[in-house]
Amino acid sequence: MSRRCGLTTMATTALVGALVPLAACAQSGKAEPAYPNRPLRMLVGFAPGGANDLLARIIGQRLSEAFGQPVVVDNRTGAAGIIASEVVARAQPDAHTLLLGSIGAQLFVPLIRRGGMPYDTRKDLLPVSQVGQAGTVLVVRANSPAKTVKELVAQAAANPGRLTFGSAGVGNSLHIATELFRIAAGIELLHVPYKGNAPALAAVLGGQLDMLFSAVPPALPLAEAGKLRMLGVSTSKRLTGIESVPTIAEAGVPGYEMASWYGVFTSGGSPAPAVMRVAAEVRSAVESPRIRELMLAQGIEPLASSPVAFAKFLDAEFRKWGKVIESAKIQPD
Repeated sequence: MSRRCGLTTMATTALVGALVPLAACAQSGKAEPAYPNRPLRMLVGFAPGGANDLLARIIGQRLSEAFGQPVVVDNRTGAAGIIASEVVARAQPDAHTLLLGSIGAQLFVPLIRRGGMPYDTRKDLLPVSQVGQAGTVLVVRANSPAKTVKELVAQAAANPGRLTFGSAGVGNSLHIATELFRIAAGIELLHVPYKGNAPALAAVLGGQLDMLFSAVPPALPLAEAGKLRMLGVSTSKRLTGIESVPTIAEAGVPGYEMASWYGVFTSGGSPAPAVMRVAAEVRSAVESPRIRELMLAQGIEPLASSPVAFAKFLDAEFRKWGKVIESAKIQPD
């Protein structure tokens, strides 16, 4: 099947418009090939054991059961997810090569690198469905003078550029979450990048950092043990399991919202029937009680969407975070 009879991903309008030539192909009597007609690959841009890998294996197993074909999870690590994404971008456009993508690799990396990508993220990767989203939690050490978000903002305002915040590296979601917080609160902070969430958390505990937006699972037991104080969550709604912790917006920074998301992508130009079938099975997977339980245990709220809805969401995300990255003057590390 030609790319003319498939979907493109330059924008939401292109996704919708692609259905027109697809219908023309159907009227012409050209039969769509059976899907899937061979094993599928699910690319992951990070090492086994992380959230991307876990989700890929959960979703991949469900797709394998539904399609009657093996779904092989292929971890292609390196370059902040670019290597795995490029494999999918260059693959045959038949929806047999999938990607478990995320906000970092599919949004922040192309925004920060701008023209330095080996492929066009918004043209060569086709959004299929979101899988879930995860919030972060703003933490300080237990003996911090800041007991609330408002007190932390006041402390930063009184000491411009002196309070330190950590991240898991330049351009990482924890870094950008804090840059949005800094901009929204109108304060100046000093960024200290680390090589992951765990060492940044250790620096907060040790007093080397004043604050950190952390993933919830590693921060929660430390907070329950009285070693950390959780001031607010980054999402627009309170998070399951820590409902007593307010959102950042509720706690004193109106309009603040940051959610890390995960989603399935495939090669640009893949045929609509195949893409829609994958999207339907992803939805079925994340709505199943067993998979929901597994995801929630990792701090990930299950969430599925259609290809068009996912594309609209991505358009909005590119606009929102493009402004933040430009304002913060974030450059490739």
